[in-house]
Amino acid sequence: MSIETPAYNRRTPISVASVTHPPIRSYVLRQGRFSPGQQRAYSELLPRLGVPYRPEPLNFRDIFGRSAPVVVEIGSGMGETTTRIAREHPETDYLAVEVHAPGVGSLLKQLDEAALTNVRVTQHDAVEVMRDMVAPGSLAGLHVFFPDPWPKKRHHKRRLIQPAFAELAASRLAPGGYMHVATDWQEYAEHVLEVLRATSSLANTAADFAPRPATRPETKFERRGIRLGHGVWDIVFTRKP
Repeated sequence: MSIETPAYNRRTPISVASVTHPPIRSYVLRQGRFSPGQQRAYSELLPRLGVPYRPEPLNFRDIFGRSAPVVVEIGSGMGETTTRIAREHPETDYLAVEVHAPGVGSLLKQLDEAALTNVRVTQHDAVEVMRDMVAPGSLAGLHVFFPDPWPKKRHHKRRLIQPAFAELAASRLAPGGYMHVATDWQEYAEHVLEVLRATSSLANTAADFAPRPATRPETKFERRGIRLGHGVWDIVFTRKP
């Protein structure tokens, strides 16, 4: 998901709608080919850096071997942004959630090359990860960068940011923890803003859209899009005390 491509490589592993009913997936599992390096990293590093899905809350101290703030990255894609963020913020631990195996392999390869120890990877549907594996009040932050906007109206039900997911995500943040969504689709940005504003436990950090925080690296595709007149919208809310 180059550094994470906003419009060209959407890989968001989540299911939406009510978490108590058969889920409506907001991702499509696409066939993808491993490069030899990705395949090797996937085979050799996933047993060490992967966190298998299990329906019980994780103990982050055990997983990372230390006590540190934890941020979940939903849809890490090919891993460039996740790797860069983790390298620039060694004081924070990151759980990257991605369903596409080549993307997982790519992320693992980059983590190994950068010798990073503050990232773990879960290859599973992120709603189930957030619901079952993340304890309430345990996260310092949640990143959802350039999820699939499902622009056709008949597909809007597949979008990640819906009221049920927003409530779930907010419940997993510690007081003061943040939820950061970025999208290059204005209509989806407006939808996200409306949904998060209606989530009673969240507060906007801006009047509406936020300036791009330094914690989200600007990608080369984003810079190119801006030069072409395309917009990118950041929405950052925090959990109320």
